[in-house]
Amino acid sequence: MVTRQAQRQGRTAALLVGPFLLLFLTFSVAPLVYAAWLSLFMERSSGLGFGGVETLFVGLGNYTRALGDAAFRDSFVVIATYVVLYIPVMIGGALLLALLLDSAMARARRFFQLGLFLPHAVPGLIAAIIWVYLYTPGLSPVIDALESAGVEWSFLSADHVMFSVVNISTWEWIGYNMVILYAALQAVPRDVLEAGKVDGASGLRIALRIKIPLIRPAIALNLLFTVIGALQLFTEPKVIYQASTEIGSAWSPNMYAMRAAFENHDYGLAAAASILVALLGGILSFIVTRFSARRRQP
Repeated sequence: MVTRQAQRQGRTAALLVGPFLLLFLTFSVAPLVYAAWLSLFMERSSGLGFGGVETLFVGLGNYTRALGDAAFRDSFVVIATYVVLYIPVMIGGALLLALLLDSAMARARRFFQLGLFLPHAVPGLIAAIIWVYLYTPGLSPVIDALESAGVEWSFLSADHVMFSVVNISTWEWIGYNMVILYAALQAVPRDVLEAGKVDGASGLRIALRIKIPLIRPAIALNLLFTVIGALQLFTEPKVIYQASTEIGSAWSPNMYAMRAAFENHDYGLAAAASILVALLGGILSFIVTRFSARRRQP
């Protein structure tokens, strides 16, 4: 009887997990395996260009070319700068908003929660196009208002374009991260908060000493998603690249891979660059999860 019930539970679990596993293998694992295979080859014109194209096995040659390319290495320097600016603003802003919504003084929580989350519902491409319009001199009412106030600021200049990209990403994702943290705050035991109030702790002290430590796993999850998302940065700088020459065609690693594939038709190099980005993302994910696990240990 127990064996039959266990078999029934196993079939039910397989039925529920099966669709996800199929989609995951088809759209995540299979493309990754194909990219790894493609990265081992290089296409080269034979003869004087009239003999067609031959495919050569180069092993790790494409990886060596990618790592030896200064443009590829510089793209990671750009991402590192982006992360240094973006993560404190994103995580700190999302945490502050979540704490404000969870406070006793908050009113109309559902309204503000929905309003803050709505920008995330806008497709990233559409959001980037809207922001580029707001960044473009002669079109932007924001620039006109700044100039009328005597302030000169070029959002698309080389000195300011990084801040412009960070602003777009923050506008898109801060509501999403805020919802995750707010949900974690709702799971904090109310009796613990009441005990803090009885002991005379202020709202700020309760937030710093009770709420934030108890939602540390959710903060770590947000940090993990933000780091991985930073490595995948593409849409925002790509749209800005179409409107400004201050961002190069290989500004981020994903833009470098796209240029290699669709402008230079070097698919092996593009695949190798993509695999390197994926490996770095896996390593950073491991570091973040290990660090978070150690912080949770007493």
